[in-house]
Amino acid sequence: MKDKRIWKYFVPLFLIVFVIFNWNEVSWIFNYRTVSGFFSELFKSDSQEIKPLLTNNFNNTQVGQHYGKEDSVEIAKINITAPLIFAEGSDQEDIEEALDMGVVHFPDSVLPGQAGQTIILGHSAPAGWPRINYDWVFTDLNKLVRGDDIYVFFNNKKYDYSVTRKVFLEKGGEIAGLTNNENMLILISCWPPGEDTRRIAVEAELK
Repeated sequence: MKDKRIWKYFVPLFLIVFVIFNWNEVSWIFNYRTVSGFFSELFKSDSQEIKPLLTNNFNNTQVGQHYGKEDSVEIAKINITAPLIFAEGSDQEDIEEALDMGVVHFPDSVLPGQAGQTIILGHSAPAGWPRINYDWVFTDLNKLVRGDDIYVFFNNKKYDYSVTRKVFLEKGGEIAGLTNNENMLILISCWPPGEDTRRIAVEAELK
């Protein structure tokens, strides 16, 4: 009887300590959106086409045009290929919904290839976060350095950008001192990964 009472208190205590020391690996379990996405992916019909989240087919497309390639963003340096999504509206809810499907073109920015700033948003996530719903897609933006290539495929054309710099911003802050080029790409995500306190912005210019 005494042993049963000990186990009654020991097991919950063990679970609490385990969660605390392994929070980075298990925190996603407590995120409703992530868990629902996990089960959604798990029970997808076998007949449904499932697109790979990662691909190694970089640089296979002729510059300036491509055939049968959907709107997307490719960054070989951090092994990313993600659909480029255009939100139905500019409300936060519309953008959040679109972010589950890939990286999102910010509605108030210019389209790729046009004069001005093309802003693309993407989620980031802490270490150990499962790779579903593109919550993780911009986690490694900090690894990009000057000269790294970013490819944007849009409207049957390929746009080749070169990273010029990265900056860290307060939430809601503006990027100052843009490179003197009228065709700019800016990738933005939360910083640190998975926290909604600051922003990381990677600036790149069209080659």
